[in-house]
Amino acid sequence: MSETILLGQPPVQITLRRSGQARRLSLRVSRLDGRVTLSMPKRVPEREAMAFLREKELWIRKHLEARTPDQTVGFGQAIPFLGQQVKIVPGQGRAARLIEGQLHVPGAEDRVAARVQAFLKLQAQLRLRAASDHYAEALGTTYGRISLRDTRSRWGSCTSAGNLMYSWRLVMAPAEVLDYVAAHEVAHRLEMNHSDRFWAHVARVCPNHAQHRAWLRSEGEGLHAWRFETD
Repeated sequence: MSETILLGQPPVQITLRRSGQARRLSLRVSRLDGRVTLSMPKRVPEREAMAFLREKELWIRKHLEARTPDQTVGFGQAIPFLGQQVKIVPGQGRAARLIEGQLHVPGAEDRVAARVQAFLKLQAQLRLRAASDHYAEALGTTYGRISLRDTRSRWGSCTSAGNLMYSWRLVMAPAEVLDYVAAHEVAHRLEMNHSDRFWAHVARVCPNHAQHRAWLRSEGEGLHAWRFETD
């Protein structure tokens, strides 16, 4: 892969990816991080790709403007936790703590994002394990290990060995949405597909699953807009 810059206001960084599978030039603008990727057949000249980019410039900029703006983490800001906005304030001790609806974070400003992220990951681990245990018992099944990742394409998964993976960002969603994802993945222990039988298992333990799926489709992008990296 290589990169180029589409000049203009502002300049746009483009990732060029040659692929043996590509049959034509195609563009993708990630709604999660704003990354613009141009996929190119192996034998297409680069000058043709550059002409294609200039032709599609308005389309690229329109899609970039439509994505949810990135959100940074710092004192005085409010971040979603279990669907509620909690204000980040200076705190004492060694770790972030939730006290009366505010997230108290110790240390200097440049450590806030890392400590908030650590708090969210710990809470996600505790709550997703508890939810997985609950739904495994309700569905009469078991599961293997639980792992947390910062996945962009899915909120959870279940392997054939019974291991569950979740996005830790689910802890920012309403509690019932987090519970739905746990119910969904545990139900895959009974049906490794999305057949009617699978959805019947989900509905048995999570009757409002369609509502929670709709929330993730409409609001999930906003959870990925929060940035915890520090330069």
